[in-house]
Amino acid sequence: MDSKNLYFFEQAPVAKAVAHFAVPMMLGTSMSVIYSILNAYFLGTLHQMAILSTLALTQPLSALLMALGSMIGTGSGTLISRLLGEEKYDDVKHVSSFALYSSITLGLITIALGLPMIDAIVHGLGATPDSFRFTKEYVVVMIISSPFVMLFFTLENIVRSEGAPVISMKGMILSFVMNIVLDALVIFVFHQGVTGVASATATANLAASLFYVFHMRYKSKFLSVSLKQYKVNKRILIDVFSIGIPVFIMCIFLGAMSLILNHFLVKYGDRAVAAYGISSRLLQFPEFIVMGLCEGVVPLIAFAFTSNKDRLKQTIGFVIKTIMLLAVGFGVTVYLISDHLIGLFTDDTTLIDMGSYVLHVTFLSLFITGITTLITGIFQATAQRFATFIMSVVQGTTLIPVLYIANRLYGFHGVVWSLVIADSVAFLVGACMMYALRTKLKPDVEQLVE
Repeated sequence: MDSKNLYFFEQAPVAKAVAHFAVPMMLGTSMSVIYSILNAYFLGTLHQMAILSTLALTQPLSALLMALGSMIGTGSGTLISRLLGEEKYDDVKHVSSFALYSSITLGLITIALGLPMIDAIVHGLGATPDSFRFTKEYVVVMIISSPFVMLFFTLENIVRSEGAPVISMKGMILSFVMNIVLDALVIFVFHQGVTGVASATATANLAASLFYVFHMRYKSKFLSVSLKQYKVNKRILIDVFSIGIPVFIMCIFLGAMSLILNHFLVKYGDRAVAAYGISSRLLQFPEFIVMGLCEGVVPLIAFAFTSNKDRLKQTIGFVIKTIMLLAVGFGVTVYLISDHLIGLFTDDTTLIDMGSYVLHVTFLSLFITGITTLITGIFQATAQRFATFIMSVVQGTTLIPVLYIANRLYGFHGVVWSLVIADSVAFLVGACMMYALRTKLKPDVEQLVE
């Protein structure tokens, strides 16, 4: 195996190895938050509410395409890291080729099914007569570019799984920078509006995907883009989709949860919706930092699971401590300056007070959410298929009954606290399954003797 990758997988101090894998992912996920804000800004300069609403209306479709790419990428990526730990390098080539061409094929199927149903899709997204034309323009480009979107999310996982998180981060940075530059050009220079912004995103995804393909073809010693290496067997199908499908389910459920939550908040007025909207945007940054940490170390956990379970235990312990430090640091900051943070978005004193309250409550679950994400990542990395599926269902569905009960009993406060309660339930379920599976994750006696 490549000596540099091997060093971080097996020999580097745990803290250094975690930093090597997690920091690039943390930086990459942070950029996605920044881009979502800048993208809204560019469309906002067109000064048409119908155009700006297109971003919100197309978010579910964007989440679906991302979920499909992550389904193949996460399943294939965790399998590749385990195969590297087992030193089955030929199998790694088969899996990486399978992932690449499967994501392209899935994208082409999306085009074939989506374009004939374009009007139905736009209506299904909730477009009004005023926003229908703009939403349709955006959706058409999204569907046509779906192979690039899925390929980007698949290959980002694949490249990271072989121990090249810096390359993975460079691809995300490339996509981010190109997206911003092209957005500015199509809005301010070429005046292309919605179609231009959607095309900019598609072009950025294509460029990043080609960057990853170049790395896999010419730089990587293990990943392959060759059709000759494309291979489908029972292990590949079971390991990729038994882990990938729960990831897909969880992404879809979590995307739907925001819509359901908004439905409950609307009953308490525009300020309630706005307070949650502002606080959720502020929470995104620390959440994505913690998620980047947990998702970034998945390849390291998967490799250690098949090669050195003592190192696996040390890695998990270190990540838990890091999550705690991050949660405490962000939490203290928020409690000290929450009014000022909400005040960046509005000067309405009532909204500032309400937003600060929501922010205080939702930040309580940052540590719990981080640990839950780590537990899910451990299940994915160690091929615990049933546990991965249970976590996806629990995380995706728990909020619905909690929201209903809490809203009936405590009104607005119940709706706000339901987020913390649902996260706590998912954490407890995950912790119980971790305890039940503890013998599979313990160090082997033979390894400790050696």
